[in-house]
Amino acid sequence: MASRISLKPSSGNDKGANGAAERSTVQVLKEWSAWSLEKSKVIAHYGFIPLIIVIGMNSEPKPQLYQLLSPI
Repeated sequence: MASRISLKPSSGNDKGANGAAERSTVQVLKEWSAWSLEKSKVIAHYGFIPLIIVIGMNSEPKPQLYQLLSPI
């Protein structure tokens, strides 16, 4: 199962309040971007074929669903 990303700043060695705030903001930004890229990969993986089917069904001439899914 995938691990969950915590957005809480770590309680490591602090080098002053401003440095800790910058580091935690950068860390949160990195974690958020990794999380969003992972979710977008899953959405693209499971949404590609349905997207192609919807685009195919809205084109002219209107094909039947079995015509879109058949390999011929």
